[in-house]
Amino acid sequence: MDFVEESTDMEEDELPGQSVSPRTPPLARPPAKETWATKTQTYFTQMRKNENILIQVAFSVGVGSIWRFPYLCHRNGGGSFLLLYLFMLVFVGIPLLYMEMIMGQWLRMDNMRIWKHLVPCLGGMGYASMLVCILMSLYNSVIISWSLSYLCHAFHYHLPWNSCPLVKNSNNTDLSCLRTVPHQYFWYHTTLRASGSLEEGVEALVLNLSLGIFAAWFFLCVIMITGLKISMPMLIFSIFFPSIILLCLLVRCLFLEGAGTSLKRVMTTELSALASLDLWRQAGGHVLYSLSLGMGTVTTFSSKFRGNSSVQMTLWVALVNLVTSMLATTTIFLVLGFWAASSGHACVEKSVSTLMNLIATGVLPQGAKPPESILLRPNLEYLNWIDQLPQHLQHQIIHFSPPCSIKTQKETFMDGPGLALVAFSQAVLLFPGAPFWTIIFFLAMLIMGLDTLLKILEGIVLPLQVAMPTFRNHPRLLSVVICVGGFLGSLIFTSHSGNYILCLFDDHLIPLTLVVIVIFQNVALAWIYGAKRFREEMFSELARLLCPLFPLLWCYVTLPGLLVVLIISLTQIYRRTPPYYIAWNASASQEVKQPFLKHTLAWLSFLSVLSLLPIPAHPFQHWWYQQDPVSSEPTEKKLPFKKVTPDSPKSLQWPKYPLKNPSFLAQEKTSAISSRGFGKPLGRGPNLESFWHVAPATPKQGSQNSSWLSLPHIGSLSSMLSTKSISLPPSRQVSLASVAADSGNLDGDTRKGNLPSTSVQ
Repeated sequence: MDFVEESTDMEEDELPGQSVSPRTPPLARPPAKETWATKTQTYFTQMRKNENILIQVAFSVGVGSIWRFPYLCHRNGGGSFLLLYLFMLVFVGIPLLYMEMIMGQWLRMDNMRIWKHLVPCLGGMGYASMLVCILMSLYNSVIISWSLSYLCHAFHYHLPWNSCPLVKNSNNTDLSCLRTVPHQYFWYHTTLRASGSLEEGVEALVLNLSLGIFAAWFFLCVIMITGLKISMPMLIFSIFFPSIILLCLLVRCLFLEGAGTSLKRVMTTELSALASLDLWRQAGGHVLYSLSLGMGTVTTFSSKFRGNSSVQMTLWVALVNLVTSMLATTTIFLVLGFWAASSGHACVEKSVSTLMNLIATGVLPQGAKPPESILLRPNLEYLNWIDQLPQHLQHQIIHFSPPCSIKTQKETFMDGPGLALVAFSQAVLLFPGAPFWTIIFFLAMLIMGLDTLLKILEGIVLPLQVAMPTFRNHPRLLSVVICVGGFLGSLIFTSHSGNYILCLFDDHLIPLTLVVIVIFQNVALAWIYGAKRFREEMFSELARLLCPLFPLLWCYVTLPGLLVVLIISLTQIYRRTPPYYIAWNASASQEVKQPFLKHTLAWLSFLSVLSLLPIPAHPFQHWWYQQDPVSSEPTEKKLPFKKVTPDSPKSLQWPKYPLKNPSFLAQEKTSAISSRGFGKPLGRGPNLESFWHVAPATPKQGSQNSSWLSLPHIGSLSSMLSTKSISLPPSRQVSLASVAADSGNLDGDTRKGNLPSTSVQ
């Protein structure tokens, strides 16, 4: 395929053994070759379009779909959370995702430069998004460490979480494994070694988790330094492989005991639960989290692609994300239903039957035989009987006990963030050859975690390369600095109370900051720059119309919805009753709710303000530098574009016929860019008056009085995100020939023939 692409480019420029004059018009070529080249070019354009959609889908479906969505859905009542999530996804998530995608395709800039260009007074939003990405990368690395820990234990022939572990010393906590399922016991006692509260065990680190995040950051550093590229098979593998594994687990779990009750709980919606403000907060926050809104990564990835249908890509990303989340959630609910059905008295009956079989086969002595009336007594009498046995018999009975809970519990297992890993560790045991399936599943989780973290790092690396010439000229140094800093910052999450600190970040800090950033982005585009003007610019620059429904949603639906989520978030944090987190009570072998202390909420406020500080600090910094008399220059010299031509139309007129001359379109765009002065050396910065104004809409095509008030053409910014263009000095001018060549590169259908007719997306 690469050979075919090279031969196509060779025929368009110069055939081997022939010298083609540069003045030879394209019509002089043989019609057969022209037809073959057009078909080949259309094929490759369609292939690149599909590849771009796969890249967006692969990087959008991360650990948030498998790890975060299920435990939020379980904590908030199942079907009630699902209904609110669908509502917020349709009316808030999809319109905002489309907004970020179309902006990236339009301006061809990273998230930091886009807002400086559109609304300079809010240019600090890009820096705020980068700080949020830094905080997210810290605790996402420990999720990779969890998967790596389970993956290492999967190579044992007898999986350690399948039964209660053997203990060396007899104490009061020996029977704690029987009070819960062994999978939950393994999670808190072996994987996390969790403390009783957030304030305990912060200074001590868990060795296996620390080694896990070191391996994760080291591997990421190697990928960033070597610049490994993702091939098409890897994209397909990263998308469909986890979904296939989840589908297999779902089919197997459908035959478990209590499956019908679990499915009913997933689909049942309680109207009284919809009145919960915390439910709305968590549903709205997860929509932003799952679609990566406000992080800048969607804009960065979209700026690298061209000629794609943004509506189609947006719907695909949202649909695949939703399907993956539903597969994972349904599987986990089935496992929870199985735990609930096999707990209590059913667990005592199963334990007694197992002991009698082991005694009959000679594995256990006759002294381990339970009393005949044990099944008629309360469930806790069985635990009291085991506690009265000799020490060596206690160890054996506990070790051979089935994986169920003696205590009568409903579906209250695992309200914490480790629900997905614990439930899936149970689900893989249902297959023959459980260690093999365990390795496959947690390997898929590890790959998805690395993909998610790479996507988050994209929102950190690119803005730093653009802002700092040192990192631009030494990209490997930037990779090392980010990975070393990320490893050191992630160590706090590997402490004995690291799981509780993760809850503070994931449940309150990150959703709050994302909501604030997305609100500013929504206001900047829909109200300050103008949704109508933005729609006209899309037609002028991309030669296609936007669906009028999306600007309407940006102005009157998404913004009020985000403001409601923000008010609820602030109310939940600073109310009289402080928010809580899920802690582990080792003595009772159950999860308990612990309130956050005041000084913990103070740290939450400090980190929130620190993350959002660039938004108000950016206009203040610009005002401060404008007071420097040395750097001040006459307004006429710095901003020749301040004069508005009187004949500039207020809005664009939609053409009645499609444009049919791509060469004329290229010349027109080249002359427009030349008249705007794009590519001239930039000064120290615009003056204070221009800082508070946005660029008006582009004048009507064909107007002779082009002005700097119109936005730069997307064709002139096509190479700004490449590595070579970032390393160029700012005074490097853009070649008009390259702009003209790039302007013709709209779609595969427009390179050789007519442009497609304009249609509403």
